[in-house]
Amino acid sequence: MSTAVPPTTSTDPGPGDSTAPGRGFLHPGMAIPFGLLVACFAAWGLAANMTDPLVKVFRSVFSMNNVQSSLVQSAYYGAYFCLALPAAWINSRLGYKGGVLIGLSLAATGGLLFIPASHVMTYSVFLAALFTLASGLSILETSANPFVMAMGPAHNATRRLNFAQAFNPIGSNLGVLLAATLILPNVNPATAEQREAMTEAELLATRSDELQAVMGPYVVLAFLYILLAISIATVKVRERPPETVSRTTSQSRFKRLLANKRYSFGVVAQYFNISAQTCIWTYMLHYVTETLGVSDTVAGYWLQCSLIVFLVSRFVMVWLMGRYDGRRLMVVTCVTGVCLALFSTVSANIVGAVAVAMLSACISLLFPTIYGEALKGMGEDTKYGAAGLVMAIIGGATMPLVQSWVMDRSSAAVSYVVVAVCLAVCAAYALYTLRLEDPKPAASAA
Repeated sequence: MSTAVPPTTSTDPGPGDSTAPGRGFLHPGMAIPFGLLVACFAAWGLAANMTDPLVKVFRSVFSMNNVQSSLVQSAYYGAYFCLALPAAWINSRLGYKGGVLIGLSLAATGGLLFIPASHVMTYSVFLAALFTLASGLSILETSANPFVMAMGPAHNATRRLNFAQAFNPIGSNLGVLLAATLILPNVNPATAEQREAMTEAELLATRSDELQAVMGPYVVLAFLYILLAISIATVKVRERPPETVSRTTSQSRFKRLLANKRYSFGVVAQYFNISAQTCIWTYMLHYVTETLGVSDTVAGYWLQCSLIVFLVSRFVMVWLMGRYDGRRLMVVTCVTGVCLALFSTVSANIVGAVAVAMLSACISLLFPTIYGEALKGMGEDTKYGAAGLVMAIIGGATMPLVQSWVMDRSSAAVSYVVVAVCLAVCAAYALYTLRLEDPKPAASAA
């Protein structure tokens, strides 16, 4: 990559490249592409949080335990891990726009696979559809995050990413609303014992109605992704020619990334951040129904309120970052989150449920801030560094299994100690970065 490319001829300098002129929020001509990318942020938030309630839905529909139903998150976030490096390869060959288009197309395919899955009525087929959907979103997110950071000057790249990420919870709220209104009310409240007592025909009819309700929102989501892909394809965004020959081997790049403590610790912190986020939202339904004795539908509204807190907090944090160091804000929010999580384990009542809901405010700053901090000064390693940070989303596939294991042996309230541990690691990363000076931008490839 060039060391001084005018913004009118390239949108791909990399987040670590501060040579692009201008001190504005965006480079000239980037407003429409930026707006479409912001819509993508909302679109993948919609899918992620519409999927969270499926853990409890499939537990009822297929009469499974918590660990088995948690495979929903394993399939979803496992796809993020598996597709992140291929996404980096796509970005290096086709550019960020190419990666975004491929990601949206694959995600749409996954949404449409819910149609045959609802007719086959097999748990594994639904997991395959979710894996395909999330595979596309992994490519989309690996491409869109650094793309947004590259659309303006490097000095405000992290804040620009925070702004774009602030629209993610808008999609998250819509996803939970769709689940609460279209999926959860259509789940038969029959227990596993009551389902066993049904005739085979009654069980199949009940399960068919439930899974048809699951299918509908995902098919709509697929068409939304197709519409976004068409819109982005028609917008002209001039990028650099695709890379044909790498100046460094993958082995030397890996060693360089591993030796960069700001980056490698950032990947660890991102793992625990996504772990905390997934655990908070996935098991909030379990916490509320268990401690307050309410229905799944009512618990869904609690999750909705928590995501509204997340949405408002994202915009508040963007505003605060214009006045305070994002790393200091991260220390405050993580420490507060640890306290709230521990409080919810010992106060299993409505106050504890409010504490769980307020955890959304504590994690609102984390993903884009960790992402921006870890990629500072990465230069030519940005695309593969971004892939590593997206691979850290595997935390959403693994840590819910840990929390569900704790829950099966204790209670939903006690299981939130897992969230406290995750947020403590994020706080440690924030404290570590406060000791570091911002690196000078790495030299870009010619």
